[in-house]
Amino acid sequence: MNRQDIISKTEAFVKDTLNGSEAGHDWSHIERVVRNARTIAAREKADPFIVELAALLHDIADSKFHDGNEELGPERSMQFLKDLGLPDDVIDHVVSIVRHISFKNELDPALEKGFDSIELRVLKDADRLDAIGAIGIARAFHYGGYKNRALYDPLIKPLENQSKENYKKSKAPTINHFYEKLLLLKEKMNTQTGREMAEERHALMESFLDHFYREWEGR
Repeated sequence: MNRQDIISKTEAFVKDTLNGSEAGHDWSHIERVVRNARTIAAREKADPFIVELAALLHDIADSKFHDGNEELGPERSMQFLKDLGLPDDVIDHVVSIVRHISFKNELDPALEKGFDSIELRVLKDADRLDAIGAIGIARAFHYGGYKNRALYDPLIKPLENQSKENYKKSKAPTINHFYEKLLLLKEKMNTQTGREMAEERHALMESFLDHFYREWEGR
């Protein structure tokens, strides 16, 4: 089986698995991350095959929607790739990316230091770019509505230096999520390309928040 056949089978598997998923973590999200990842990988000279497979599989079983099970995604990815007959080194690399890509893992230093590669850095940036800017704003409020969270409560202040567990358990208003994650992502980009791509999206979020507060206060 050639690489294009493998990519095509992976696309079909992911599209079928994510059918009916929450709109911020659905097949459209995967497509956007794949496009971001291709752009960054080309400029950063990462392995395009590893990057594309990992981009397709990175949210195959997001723990937020599976009772916090953080191993389900890596396990499903591993079994699928084994069924395709891929070499162990390719499987191990892709599964390691799936296991380590999440932002919340950076709140757990022991896990964050466990694995690194240029392909992981590319995928982190590609995924984070889809969490900021216009798409990021739309995804944040969609997920907040999905979880029935308040838009904003001036009495509930954003938390600083959260632990991984506190981050996972948060039920804060959606506006707080900008300060607890989204506005932090520009400085956490791992590649020069990712940093350049994040600039405009970050600025758009800052402008949005300025308008949001002015409208909230009737100014």
